[in-house]
Amino acid sequence: MSEHRAAVRHHTLRTGIVEFDNGTGSIVSVPCTIRDVSGTGARLQLNSSLWVAEQFTLVFSSGLRKDCRVAWRKGRLIGSAFAEGYASPDEQAVMMTADEQSRHRLGIGARVRAARETRGYTEAQLAERIGVTPDFLALAENGEADIPLYQLMHIADLLMVGLDGLVAGPAPEDVDA
Repeated sequence: MSEHRAAVRHHTLRTGIVEFDNGTGSIVSVPCTIRDVSGTGARLQLNSSLWVAEQFTLVFSSGLRKDCRVAWRKGRLIGSAFAEGYASPDEQAVMMTADEQSRHRLGIGARVRAARETRGYTEAQLAERIGVTPDFLALAENGEADIPLYQLMHIADLLMVGLDGLVAGPAPEDVDA
């Protein structure tokens, strides 16, 4: 089983570099593993315990550079949000394959649905509270639309769940994401 897990991780994890100014005008480069990527940010695991500035540049192995800010920290894990908001479709294609994007959207949607149902909200009630249409929320819960980071943060607050759990937590049992 552990060999299978290693093989699966090999196909989904990416290496990258976090670059930032250390305050003296010198650029520091820290290797990282890009664990998850979405259109609005990435979850990174640092390969060292070095401090990382609040604003940094994430360099993908393809050479793509994205300016980011720290959204959250948990030990060596860092949740980052793209400074420009949403990555373009071309940038997303470089960051992750279409299949990975689809699985990621499906997982987020399933976790949002599970959290919504656990708290007793209908699609219409949650949609109204986050400022979207019920149709958009239905598409997002089915993995057919991306939910922007600011709305995911609002959803996490409303449903009293962690943002990391919505974005990268375990998928509900009935979803293979």
